[in-house]
Amino acid sequence: MSHREPTVVGVANFNAAEDAAALRAAMKGFGTDEQAIIDILTSRSNAQRQAIAQAFTHEYGRDLIDDLKSELGGNFEDVIVALMLPPEQYLCKELHHCMEGAGTDEETLVEILCTRTKKEIADIVQAYEDMYSRPLAEHMCSETSGDFRRLLTLIVTGARDEEAGVDPARAQECAQQLYDAGEGKWGTDEEVFNKILAHESFAQLRLIFEEYKSISGRTIEQAIKSEVDGELKEAYTAIVECVESAPAWFAGRLRRAMQGLGTDDRTLIRVVVSRSELDLGAIKREYERLYDKTLESEIRGETSGDYKRALVALIGPA
Repeated sequence: MSHREPTVVGVANFNAAEDAAALRAAMKGFGTDEQAIIDILTSRSNAQRQAIAQAFTHEYGRDLIDDLKSELGGNFEDVIVALMLPPEQYLCKELHHCMEGAGTDEETLVEILCTRTKKEIADIVQAYEDMYSRPLAEHMCSETSGDFRRLLTLIVTGARDEEAGVDPARAQECAQQLYDAGEGKWGTDEEVFNKILAHESFAQLRLIFEEYKSISGRTIEQAIKSEVDGELKEAYTAIVECVESAPAWFAGRLRRAMQGLGTDDRTLIRVVVSRSELDLGAIKREYERLYDKTLESEIRGETSGDYKRALVALIGPA
């Protein structure tokens, strides 16, 4: 999880009141200066954007997000509003959206919940209850089932142990348990997989997967592909791939969002915005390594107008 390589770091000589005044001027009167909005909001950190929103309300008695929504539209509005929300609130909105209405978007549940650290999950859980007056675990349990539900519940209730440090002897033991629960028997004991994949720290899991290869002669990914299917396979694979390289996993997520018929704009926006202050620089590099195309060129080909300009600004120079 150590690939910290943000593309958005904020500006040094930051002045919230000045930015608030510039945004007010960009939205006042006839027409909207979209480029000014992009220039300001894509180059400020989320903490700086929160300060701008406070200054905006203080100076003009207005809500900045409401004003932006009334001036903008479509995917461009979605990017800008995503930038304006605190990260955990934005992800809560996305989780709520993927579980509301008919059917559940399991891929989004996996993307948000299986790839975050214990601390990030704790922040999301707290924000979810504040926003929706309902525990995230309870909502999720009503929308999922079986071993997939059990895995996500373990993750959401903070089962992952990130304080214990790395223990080679325990790694060997866990690897053997995984082998015995999967390849080493007829049928698969998902409970053992759930327990280990949701409890162990990412650093410990890395060691467990190395040990697994020594025991089995196959990688844990190969074992998962042959032993498990459906959304549980997606969840296990996300955890395993993020242990090995979260940027490579997210590069794959972006690739799928832009391939095929039409673009999955919601996923594209969510990954670019939510990773921009974490590891989007590394994701960009992995994207080019894996697909022989720059992320910028792909985004330019799949988007247009202000929406395109905002995303390109967030991913930063090539």
